[in-house]
Amino acid sequence: MEQKEFVDKYIEIGKITNTHALKGEMKVIYWCDDPEFLLDLDYFFLDKLGREKIEIQSSRLHKNFFIIKVKDIDDISQTKDFINKILYIKRDKILLKEGEYLQCDLIGLDVIDIDTNKNYGKIYKITQTGANDVYYIRNNIDSENKEYLIPAIKDVIKSVDLENNLMKIRPLKGLFDI
Repeated sequence: MEQKEFVDKYIEIGKITNTHALKGEMKVIYWCDDPEFLLDLDYFFLDKLGREKIEIQSSRLHKNFFIIKVKDIDDISQTKDFINKILYIKRDKILLKEGEYLQCDLIGLDVIDIDTNKNYGKIYKITQTGANDVYYIRNNIDSENKEYLIPAIKDVIKSVDLENNLMKIRPLKGLFDI
């Protein structure tokens, strides 16, 4: 197994989808479980290399959106170039508790049965269902070429080792039976 390297210095946190009111505010759909930390940030980037920085004058949560006001943008007509732009932050601005991971870091992990050492494949997609995330695993290892879906719950996920690109699971009885 190859060791996973964290090459993404900047992480996507959401997308500017529309204007909000008339004084230059914009609606952002956020891509995180808990957007509260976004309120403490003074700037975002409009590219994943951190070259295009925008300074935030104010921000707040409103319904299921994050509302931002960019410094020196004071009119709705000045916001049109921002619509559909992705917002990025530096990875080191995200503080995770033990056992929490960024979804982008889980993509590509090898998934191994903790009891049998069977390699189920690699995580290639994650969806959020409301109750828990679901990890999609594709097995390109042998001629089976199977796809597995596993719930991201403590009863199944036994360990995550980002340094060694590995997730160990204990499938629930019947989870992979067809």
